[in-house]
Amino acid sequence: DGAGGSMINVAIVEDDRKAAERLSSFFSKYGAEHGIEFRTVHFESSVNFLSVYSCDYELIMMDIDMPEMNGMELVRRIRERDTEVMIIFVTNLAQYAVKGYEVDAFDFMVKPVTYAEFSMKMLRAVNCMRQREGRNIWVSTRGGKKAVNTEKLMYVEVMKHSIIFHTEEGSTVCSGTLGGIKEMLEGLPFAQCNRCYLVNMKYITEVNATEVVIMNERLVISKMRRKEFLQEFNRYIAGGGKLL
Repeated sequence: DGAGGSMINVAIVEDDRKAAERLSSFFSKYGAEHGIEFRTVHFESSVNFLSVYSCDYELIMMDIDMPEMNGMELVRRIRERDTEVMIIFVTNLAQYAVKGYEVDAFDFMVKPVTYAEFSMKMLRAVNCMRQREGRNIWVSTRGGKKAVNTEKLMYVEVMKHSIIFHTEEGSTVCSGTLGGIKEMLEGLPFAQCNRCYLVNMKYITEVNATEVVIMNERLVISKMRRKEFLQEFNRYIAGGGKLL
């Protein structure tokens, strides 16, 4: 299944042209196998890449051992401008790879990269990108099926036998169970604060022992759910706003 038809822009920062061509061919192969379109751009110079850097890339494949400025230093500079872009280090220096986590690198591959390793890491990377983008879930309303974008979904409320999706753009009422909705939202940052509410943690602006505030709305945290809910929220915060 494809990544919703959207193109993934990739920068390959690598001074060895053969290594860059190899990676580029891996992206073509992986894209063809999984129905994903990758657009790869190769930069031989780290300094050159930094000078033209814009936030157009979803993924940077970064060699560490580069002349002029090494990949680790380059990524530190990029992180000052862009905290979102996904970075995978490609290196023959395995001992450096661990340092990548200091600059919030997503992963690393050790040269020479095999397609099997590339494929495994790319599966994780693409799944993570999809989670970030959010996704549409289809719900049944009186008027038929409607798509709800999970990225704009603030919280889900159960009222009698109805489910209400509260989004930035307004509310949608549908039929269903909270259990079924939880399954649909698996892997996304939603947590249940009581038997009536499932909240999107990215919209939380305040939490105390009894209430959670989402866009000026106060929702009750039940005693039964309090411990688990606060643990989930703390994990989410600790992960820098990502699910750990």
